[in-house]
Amino acid sequence: MHSWTDTLRFAFQPVVNLVTGAVAGLEILARPETGDILAEARRDPELDGRLAVSAIRAAARRETLLPLHVNVFAATLADLGGLTPLHTAVREAGRLPWEVTVDIGPPYTHVPRQALLEAVDALRSQGFRISADGVGDGDVPLRLLTDLAPDLVKLDASLLTRPAAVRAMRTLCEQLGALLSVEGVETEFQCTAAVTAGAQLAQGELFAPPARLPAADVYVPPRSPGAAPLPRSGPSVRQFVRPAALLPATASAGHVRALLTGSPEVSGVVLVDAHGVPVRSVHRSRFLLSMSGRYGHALYADRPAAKLGDVPRTVGVDATAWEVLDVVAVGGRDRTSDDVAVVDRYGRCVGVVRLADLVRALAESRVEEAAGLNPLTRLPGSDAVTGEVDRRIADGRAFALSWLDVDHFKQVNDGAGFAAGDELIRSVGRMLQRSASDSTRVGHIGGDDFLILADPEGLDPVAASVLDAPWSAGGLPVSLSLATVLCMPGSVTDHRQAAAWLAPLKKAAKALRGASWVLGRAGMPGHEVRRGSAAATASAAHPGRA
Repeated sequence: MHSWTDTLRFAFQPVVNLVTGAVAGLEILARPETGDILAEARRDPELDGRLAVSAIRAAARRETLLPLHVNVFAATLADLGGLTPLHTAVREAGRLPWEVTVDIGPPYTHVPRQALLEAVDALRSQGFRISADGVGDGDVPLRLLTDLAPDLVKLDASLLTRPAAVRAMRTLCEQLGALLSVEGVETEFQCTAAVTAGAQLAQGELFAPPARLPAADVYVPPRSPGAAPLPRSGPSVRQFVRPAALLPATASAGHVRALLTGSPEVSGVVLVDAHGVPVRSVHRSRFLLSMSGRYGHALYADRPAAKLGDVPRTVGVDATAWEVLDVVAVGGRDRTSDDVAVVDRYGRCVGVVRLADLVRALAESRVEEAAGLNPLTRLPGSDAVTGEVDRRIADGRAFALSWLDVDHFKQVNDGAGFAAGDELIRSVGRMLQRSASDSTRVGHIGGDDFLILADPEGLDPVAASVLDAPWSAGGLPVSLSLATVLCMPGSVTDHRQAAAWLAPLKKAAKALRGASWVLGRAGMPGHEVRRGSAAATASAAHPGRA
């Protein structure tokens, strides 16, 4: 009698890192030659659990070193209370649980919520990573998604036509500490949309179709010149994580040599203890050089590889690219090409980052920034400031957005000459830069207009520095006008709404004489006059508020 396993085959589809272009993992997909075993598995949790175990064993036969993604229905986890046989299969395959991501798929309707959450906790305690699959095209409740707190959210490509929804999901992922992936990417347009919306990972026919043999190469479209630059505060190390070649700390040098010579794409090996914590780092070139020297193989082959390794360099999964560079800068120059191990909150290695990836991405971000600098002041334009405004809104942070300009600047240019006007603008820009704290962003919109983004408590020093200074151009006295809108958490939804609240405040500031400063609050009527006096034609009936 034929078993369902007789006609079942598995295919592998790469999960691609959109920043580095590297393969970040392989999703194992069941491909039955007859019947619809997936429909049966949806109704039969035991069968679904056996499919997951078979998927791991199929990957083991392909000897892939990449992290794996295994599909399981939500109802299966809730019914079985976890997947103990999966843990056994992973161990027997010589893999570590944190190299395996369990993709939990819909339907979620009628799945007992508490039972599902307990099963996910059980998987996490064993070391497995959790992915919420089919989001956007399935029925996963938003509340359940936040309770699952997945390490990865897989979004259906159909949502790319709704960029606001994708950006909102990216914001949620940032709050949950999760990565965002897009499934079903088939065109370069979709890939560009995924990158623009902030997705870090993707998979689909564009990169590589599912295949019986894991793909050695994938196609990743070149980054568009108009793509959004990386955040000035430093991109997250999560964007650059590559799969790590992990071996037990007790592995012999011969075992490591076999892995490296059989996998030319592997730049090094991380030796981990029983809990997955890095204990030694083996650099490919230095290791093979030691092994290939005279008597090297005879001396080291059967000895622990740890003797030829170095103390690992590690960073937390929440680190920025700049922090990784700080780690690389410490120590001898002979280790600048070493991989840096990325560890989770338990200290377990979840991947590595390569210096070349970081340098390339940071260089691209600097080129993007340089292209957007104002040639007169060398300050960034409005995009840099408004992008940071949106990030602070997403983080639920209070902020103060200000607009500064020179009063009657056209008359200044006409009376003192454009050279004096240019020097005045440069001087204002330098003063703003000197007075800005680390959390303050200054942008030069053009002409005599500047944008200033600051924490509410950091606003007064910046305002005082520019409004108290005696400005002049060509010997003619000049005054400045400052308008500020305070935005508390929840008061605005994006930078456009903040700018809309700021516009009437600028008009009010320009209506005052002398160095002026008007401050308002988003969502509240009226404003406060902090500097300046009413013009001669204006009523003096309201000296403090308007």
